[in-house]
Amino acid sequence: MSRSSSGFVAGLTALAVAAVGFLAYQASANVPDELASPKKPGSSAAGSPAGKEKKKDAHAVPAASGAGQRVVYALAAKRVWLVGKAVGQKPRTFVVMPSTVSPPPGTYQVTSRSGEITGSDGVDIEHVVRFANVGQVAIGFSAAVDGTMAKPDPNLKTGGVRMAPADGDAMWTFAPIGSKVVVVP
Repeated sequence: MSRSSSGFVAGLTALAVAAVGFLAYQASANVPDELASPKKPGSSAAGSPAGKEKKKDAHAVPAASGAGQRVVYALAAKRVWLVGKAVGQKPRTFVVMPSTVSPPPGTYQVTSRSGEITGSDGVDIEHVVRFANVGQVAIGFSAAVDGTMAKPDPNLKTGGVRMAPADGDAMWTFAPIGSKVVVVP
């Protein structure tokens, strides 16, 4: 019995060592740059050009999007942020699939909403939050009921900015009629 017990203990020990190694790797991969390498005495990060530049967070709210509670839609980034009222609160952000017609950069308000309809492209959609019109095309956020975010047919003039269903749920809750929507390039 002692042989099988020692084999069992050796297996548990090997498993524990592997788990600690994995956790150590995860921790080292997530260390902020300023803590990653020790500073040499007498050197200053602020004194070097690289020290003055902070890494740009790809998920940070665009600086030119204003202040206060708002929905921010970055056209080039194909990303939306739901920015709350609380200072320091991390906004929810997610990728979207733009429509074939996009609104020009500017500030808008949510003008209408629909729980579930058929989109102009024939797709069943839910949580439609409309905020602009470009010509005869209504622009709004929505989620396909089937969860897809297919690239729109370039031959159709559509205004639906598609998102995943969970993001559509969050948008629906966050942006009632009258909510501010800021579109940035």
